[in-house]
Amino acid sequence: MKSTLGGFFRAALLACLLGSGLAHAQISNINDAINKAGSLRYTANRLAKAYFQIGMGVDVDRSKRVLDNATAMYDRRLVELKNYSPTPEIKETYVALEKAWIGYKDLLLGSAPNPEAGKKVLLVSEEIVAIANKATGQLATYSNSTQGKLVNISGRQRMLSQRIAKYSQAMAWGVAPAGSQAEIDSSKAEFVKMLNELMAAPANTPQIKEELSLGNQQWIFFDAALTGKNSDKKVNMTNVATTSERILEVMDNVVGMYERLAAK
Repeated sequence: MKSTLGGFFRAALLACLLGSGLAHAQISNINDAINKAGSLRYTANRLAKAYFQIGMGVDVDRSKRVLDNATAMYDRRLVELKNYSPTPEIKETYVALEKAWIGYKDLLLGSAPNPEAGKKVLLVSEEIVAIANKATGQLATYSNSTQGKLVNISGRQRMLSQRIAKYSQAMAWGVAPAGSQAEIDSSKAEFVKMLNELMAAPANTPQIKEELSLGNQQWIFFDAALTGKNSDKKVNMTNVATTSERILEVMDNVVGMYERLAAK
């Protein structure tokens, strides 16, 4: 009985420490915060993409893993960022994101993916991304550094890649509203523009240049998948699913490189 009580009190103490700001220590600096803040932008899109893919039977195993693992990551990083918030305004934004996230997570996990709920997932995902983007911008402004700006811009590339894929899969499933192709086109144009800006950044190391070059190659594959030239619709959707994950991985590496560059 004594050991059971001891375990209970240790668990309670850990919960109190987490709630009181232990998570703050998990963010090492402002650029780490910008990186993690940006990850909440792209993850909201990626979760919607995974939801649509499960509903259509596309890339199901990976999509289920994304839905499980990314929701847990979102919970954890949201706590970290809310506790880290360096200004009351940023804290307020994360409180708003936390409230919106609860409803979004319920939509994603509350029942098996279906088209009617899918329409709501798309709408709410846009709201979540908008709040997360606001918070990331606030942190980048607070950092007031070129490196922080590069972490933010490269991190936004992750969000754009997943937004494009999200809308593409939503259109394929028939749950996207009118004007969705225009959303894809505008996001594609922004991605290309920002990729060119990143490739021209004076702060780039040879390693960053190499990774950005790889990102440019992956963009070509992703863009080709989006055109859907294969006669088999499911093959087209699977190509979008896989290429969007590849470009996400490369751009995530770029963000990490800029973050480490900023820490030197």
